[in-house]
Amino acid sequence: MTEAYIYDSIRTPRGKGRKDGSLHEVSSVALSSGILREIKKRNNLDTNEISDVIWGNVTQIGEQGGCLARSAVLHAKWSESTPGLSINRFCASGLEAVNLAANQTKGTGGGYVAGGVEMMSRVPMGSDGAAVAVDPTLTFDNYFVPQGISADIIATKYNFSRNDVDLYAVESQKRASKAWEKDYFKKSIAPVKDINGIQILSHDEFIRPDTNMQSLGALNASFAEIGMSMPGFDNIATLKYPELEKINHVHHAGNSSGIVDGAAAILIGTKEFGQKNELKPRAKILAAEKVGTDPTIMLTGPIPATQKVLKSARMQISDIDIFEVNEAFASVVLMFLEEFKVSHSKVNVNGGAIAMGHPLGATGTMILGTALDELERTGKSTALATLCVASGMGAATIIELI
Repeated sequence: MTEAYIYDSIRTPRGKGRKDGSLHEVSSVALSSGILREIKKRNNLDTNEISDVIWGNVTQIGEQGGCLARSAVLHAKWSESTPGLSINRFCASGLEAVNLAANQTKGTGGGYVAGGVEMMSRVPMGSDGAAVAVDPTLTFDNYFVPQGISADIIATKYNFSRNDVDLYAVESQKRASKAWEKDYFKKSIAPVKDINGIQILSHDEFIRPDTNMQSLGALNASFAEIGMSMPGFDNIATLKYPELEKINHVHHAGNSSGIVDGAAAILIGTKEFGQKNELKPRAKILAAEKVGTDPTIMLTGPIPATQKVLKSARMQISDIDIFEVNEAFASVVLMFLEEFKVSHSKVNVNGGAIAMGHPLGATGTMILGTALDELERTGKSTALATLCVASGMGAATIIELI
């Protein structure tokens, strides 16, 4: 069987997803094409050799509408023979782009660039009016609640306290700050420049290294009001899960993923593609899977996705050296740690989206690249990346260092 190899991984720094964020003046297509130009330059690519650019982005409206992947190819002045495909699996879009590229590589050969983008300062989350959140014929039958309520349902079900989730968030900030101080991300970071070639962002600007339990303790639970007001999402949750007497609201901005801008890409291809283009493979994609899950609690997907991808790879949880579990909310990662009895020393070792932010369509690509860099830095062998997904899905990928 043809194997799919990773030849390169690259990402922008994450900019604050607000009007005062460093990337706010950069359009979605410009940030995407900048990453494409950089991956071409780093690998001396003949873009005629790229079978497809598969690009994830979640809020596909306005400047992120249409086929943004093809727009980015043209904006980057790649060969017009290179097609583009835009996809949306919500928060797992960037990882799913990689998985699709890997599967196509294994099936038909060639080389692919897979990744994603989200400009949350320019295209607000939810502005596309997704039916799953607003159409009553869907929301009523599926007991829809916002993701923050879902995260609090997990905390309630697993008995995670406010102290538990805040402690996790503080640790994420510490790990991310250390990783930047030690230049652990240096290999993959592509600083963003403006149209005049002036550098406008070279680091993840969302990190708050001074975060501590006292500062987090001063924050009110973000979803308590919408949960407990009448008719309220808490009532919907307890109708769905009558075994829960009430919802314990523990999440807030400090222990949830940050709203940011960013883009990322991974170069994938066969062994023959690498040899033809004089590229050295860095890792092999062993397995990739996706699942559907309960749409109310919504964020449990990393559990069955991990179980499924391990089965596909014929591996055990103990065979994995490094885990990247997207920090959509602290309770999601705590749930993963409890379910699999994995040491926190193996999970999100360089921090995650609580500290650095979650640019929805790009995050899956980013965390897989972070895992690859960490394997190379430490000399370890295997890594697993997984994300929870809106409306109740999950995705996971396993890679092995070459």
